[in-house]
Amino acid sequence: MNTSLTSTEVVHVQAHYSTNRQLGHWTTGRRFAVRAVRGQVVLDLRSPRIPPGDLEVEILADHAMVKLLVPEDTMVDHWGLEIVGRGRVKDGPVQQTENSVRTITLTGRLRHGEVRIRRGGVAVIAAMLTREYVQDVRRAHRDGTAPAVDDPAR
Repeated sequence: MNTSLTSTEVVHVQAHYSTNRQLGHWTTGRRFAVRAVRGQVVLDLRSPRIPPGDLEVEILADHAMVKLLVPEDTMVDHWGLEIVGRGRVKDGPVQQTENSVRTITLTGRLRHGEVRIRRGGVAVIAAMLTREYVQDVRRAHRDGTAPAVDDPAR
């Protein structure tokens, strides 16, 4: 976990034939480069430690799934994401307002893959259904603190 990033540095996340989950307070970066080949990447972008402002996620995915856990009032712009083959971006019904706190811009190339956007309560449930959450709950119980994986804004 690197917490000394500036807004111009890029956080690299990759999953080649594997699963890579970055949950809770894992970064303070605002630019991400995701590389996935036949794997899964889960990025939690709900932490209040991420500085205010827009985020950029560059994706290069081939037969892979990228899941973004975002706050409820976040707008996701995937116009710059090139989709090749049967790829798609799945974003549930969103009530877009002009008062959106943050915009996440997706760029890059998605080849026969999928980007899933999970917001609010669905993002909390998605984070809770992981091994990392169980480990975080055990650590929090042992240390007498609150878990951070399910809801980093707590």
